[in-house]
Amino acid sequence: MSTRVGYVIAALTLVMTATAAHAQDCKPAREFKTLTPGKLTVAVYNYPPFSMITTADEISGIDIQMVQETAKANCLEVVPLNLTAAAVVQSVVSGKADVAVGAWYRSEARQKVVGLTLPTYIDAMTSVSKDGIDTVDGMMGKSVGTVTGYTWNGTLQEVFGANVKQYPEGLAMYQDLETGRLDVALDGSVAPVEAKKTGVLKDLQITLVKPDPRIPDTMVPPQSTLLYTLGNDGLGAALDDTITRIHADGTLAGWLKDAGYSPEMANVGEPRLVK
Repeated sequence: MSTRVGYVIAALTLVMTATAAHAQDCKPAREFKTLTPGKLTVAVYNYPPFSMITTADEISGIDIQMVQETAKANCLEVVPLNLTAAAVVQSVVSGKADVAVGAWYRSEARQKVVGLTLPTYIDAMTSVSKDGIDTVDGMMGKSVGTVTGYTWNGTLQEVFGANVKQYPEGLAMYQDLETGRLDVALDGSVAPVEAKKTGVLKDLQITLVKPDPRIPDTMVPPQSTLLYTLGNDGLGAALDDTITRIHADGTLAGWLKDAGYSPEMANVGEPRLVK
């Protein structure tokens, strides 16, 4: 064996020894089981900026950051399980993943089959307009668009009457907005911001609609959550530790702002469930 090879082997041995020692020294903040000891399996689908798949083994996004910080605090390695959106929740239900990410709503139905963390951020009604109209009063007398299927559509018809136009999908609504055939577009929090990143809505302003009792969805918007294996209370508590901290120190608001979203989305209020 040459002297050079001997030095390389010795160096690698020292690195491996140091790594093993670090792993042994790590003290988890909580005690709980995972599907694979020492690993946290996370079900992921592509939903920027909350859950993103960059390669087969690399993931990123706001929800991912929450999981990674939880894993670090509890001496776990994050293992991604890349799936379609339709398969994510079932992967936790069936025991193929410990946690699921991707801006899932806290709902009564979901609570029966998976664990729900504390609220992460809200999916508030968002206004897109030339002048940044963000109040119900400011929309009165103007043409207002929305996408078919939203829970608030019936209420919009009651408040704005014949001035409301429903679209089968957001792209057609945005096209009418850009050409002046529509004054205000009402959408969820994510679609307008991500559309603007692609060059759509270039000269339009995106704002959260201010709370107004005439439209209940503006008062109590849906809250997002991380999902985890039902009954794994220790894991749920560990995730909640992270969520509580990043709310309290402003980290989450900063992540949202950095991603191009309103930091007000971090103002979740008391935990609630979508019926």
